[in-house]
Amino acid sequence: MKIGLVLRELHRSENELAHLLLQVADRHKADHELHHLGRDLATWSQDHVRQIAHIARDYGEELDPEPAGETRVMERVREKGSELLGRAGAPALLMLRDLREVLTSATGVSADWDMLAQAAQGISHTDLLEVAQRCHPQTVRQAKWAASKIKESSTQALVS
Repeated sequence: MKIGLVLRELHRSENELAHLLLQVADRHKADHELHHLGRDLATWSQDHVRQIAHIARDYGEELDPEPAGETRVMERVREKGSELLGRAGAPALLMLRDLREVLTSATGVSADWDMLAQAAQGISHTDLLEVAQRCHPQTVRQAKWAASKIKESSTQALVS
């Protein structure tokens, strides 16, 4: 069975998505909705990391249940960069690029959840299926949020 491999990849991908959402939120502090909602959405991925690590033991994988963190130094660097970019005149284009990256990442994570759910159904592993059914809708919501922010911001960013 290769479910352990998918769980390991999903664990890595959810960690990356959480990190990316936190970066985007911190980089765009001037947009309060993006900042606060981005941080909230990152907590979903962090929770997914914990749930994946817990269920992965049943499939022979020892994964760190704590989401990958970052140092306070890196947080300060990003905050300062956000301040400088806010005055540079092109933050809207950077925001679109960042949201596109979130959308791409969340879509990939969603595909992994789909694969895992299908495998869990196929082998009748209800615990694994329950984790997928709990986490996947939140990942879909993360992707939809990024897509809607792109639609909302594109016209003004690209024609102004």
